[in-house]
Amino acid sequence: MDTAGRGRLRSFALGGLVGAAGAIATLRRASRGGSRPRSGSNLAAFEDAPCYLEIVGEEAQRHREGGGETTTGTS
Repeated sequence: MDTAGRGRLRSFALGGLVGAAGAIATLRRASRGGSRPRSGSNLAAFEDAPCYLEIVGEEAQRHREGGGETTTGTS
């Protein structure tokens, strides 16, 4: 086998190892399954932020006043 052929074989073997390692990592992660909650808890910190609470309060006030439409502030 010439040098180019060995280089390709080495590259193929290395790619196979990387692919197999990725597949194993994915299977391990999937088998853990319910380790992370699937609820909206990721946004909990954002929803407690003062800027978010202010916007929600303003939208609720507009809704109570009869202007149920919400705007994003852009035209």
